[in-house]
Amino acid sequence: MQEPATDATDSFVRHRKLLFTIAYEMLGSAGDAEDVLQETWLRWIGVDHATVRDHRAYLVRIATRQTLTQLRRLGRRKESYVGSWLPEPLLTSPDVAEDVELAESVSLAMLLVLETLSPIERAVFVLREVFDVGYDEIAATVDKSQDAVRQIAHRAREHVRSRRPRGTVSSAEADRALQAFRQAVETGRTDDLLQLIAPDVVMIGDGGGVRQAILHPLRGARRVTRLLTVGLAETTGQLTAESVWINGWPALILRTDGRIDTVLALRFDDGLITGLYGIRNPDKLGRLDRETAISR
Repeated sequence: MQEPATDATDSFVRHRKLLFTIAYEMLGSAGDAEDVLQETWLRWIGVDHATVRDHRAYLVRIATRQTLTQLRRLGRRKESYVGSWLPEPLLTSPDVAEDVELAESVSLAMLLVLETLSPIERAVFVLREVFDVGYDEIAATVDKSQDAVRQIAHRAREHVRSRRPRGTVSSAEADRALQAFRQAVETGRTDDLLQLIAPDVVMIGDGGGVRQAILHPLRGARRVTRLLTVGLAETTGQLTAESVWINGWPALILRTDGRIDTVLALRFDDGLITGLYGIRNPDKLGRLDRETAISR
């Protein structure tokens, strides 16, 4: 007969990817999500597991509460962040794209939308819309009534809906557009770039005050194209662009003399690039040597 402690360990290991994904979607930081998992484990091993009917639900509750605590700490940290803040990019398997809802929920574009929600709204939205957690369980997790949770969910859903991608683009279409973008960048053909980029495109850079990056979002196809063209032309050393899957979507890793320089992720709307996210902060590029497993 299996010991209860072993049962508890097995449950945690079985749901670890789910717990990490929930924490990461709310925090946008893999390192902070790992801290949440550590705190979740420490609290989980102190629980009388014989009284827990649903291990998954209980673990999700612990992890969400720990994530909300982290969110409040991160809010204070982001207030002093130099320049624009972008989520930490994760190297993911192409298989993630097969779960369309999961891929969209962890995309950098969606994580930035979630940043505009309050911590409670973000928790309710992620648990309900992405992981299909019941209103009763969410209410117990965030210490609100079910009616209050339904109202929060509705408000968050409408907020996200008004800011999410305008047109549906499959991962295959995004990959084709990315390859065309990559070729245009590598050849420096400005006219080709302009054909791929929407007139109202927004580019955001994140250097974290450590690496050079634009401090504020740059808007407009011609301004973004000019910046890309000039920036690439001024690059010293051998520049290479590798096509990868970042947060469930096609993206590029730019290397200079073999060292990772930038992760460039793109947002697509109606077949055109409407968002470019260039992450250069070295503190956010440490997990790109291995795939990160995420799941629902």
